Amino acid sequence: MSGLQAQGLGFCYGPKTVLKDAGFNSLRPGHLTALIGPNAAGKSTLFRLIAGLSRPVSGSITLGGNDLANLSSRARLKRICFMPQFFAANAALSVFDVVMMAHKQLRGWRVSEADMQAVGQALSQAGIGHLAQAYVSDLSGGQSQMVSVAQALIRESDVYLFDEPTSALDLRHQLEVLTRIKEAMQARQSIGIVALHDLNLAARFADHLILLGQGRIVAEGPPEIVLRSKAISEIYGVDVEITTGPREDLLVHAYAS
Repeated sequence: MSGLQAQGLGFCYGPKTVLKDAGFNSLRPGHLTALIGPNAAGKSTLFRLIAGLSRPVSGSITLGGNDLANLSSRARLKRICFMPQFFAANAALSVFDVVMMAHKQLRGWRVSEADMQAVGQALSQAGIGHLAQAYVSDLSGGQSQMVSVAQALIRESDVYLFDEPTSALDLRHQLEVLTRIKEAMQARQSIGIVALHDLNLAARFADHLILLGQGRIVAEGPPEIVLRSKAISEIYGVDVEITTGPREDLLVHAYAS
């Protein structure tokens, strides 16, 4: 498998244009890309187009040089895993149940001892083993996000899309979740894209940044290049200063204009 690439994407909700001629260069397997941009920039819409949940009015998305529009819904679901921003809770299901459902998706529904062990291990690795028998409807927002990440990572896919997976988490769990995602992409040689609002988290964990604003990709590349570009201040409407921390990591300081 080679990279994921988009060209000339357009999408509208009725008369409102959300994406216009949006595209990004080939994203490499084993790398984590952060999709950044202000609210209503079109990040969730871009994810839905990649996942095949919405159809663009123009443009194309290719994976390994093959147009994803030519894949069946089942084939696309197998190759692309999408973790949406909002977790759909079902009072009748436990955490163990929903992760098992993600594990068995497209595999048939007969559950083996190996399946039970795989789900148990996934919950343990996610730090939520103690929630296995809890009903998902009883979870906090942060717990729901951690379950969603476990649901995504138990699947074997070529591309993983995480829509704001850390928005309801405290600092420690933000770091743990993004570390787990980054390590999984490297180990599996999969393509990972994570939508983030926190530019410091993006700078710390991402190999590549895509800046989305006003329905277009206005900048992309290594974090040190994108974060130092004039486009950051223009798109967010703030003054941005970049410094280097004690561990040689980039630190983003934003000030109201």
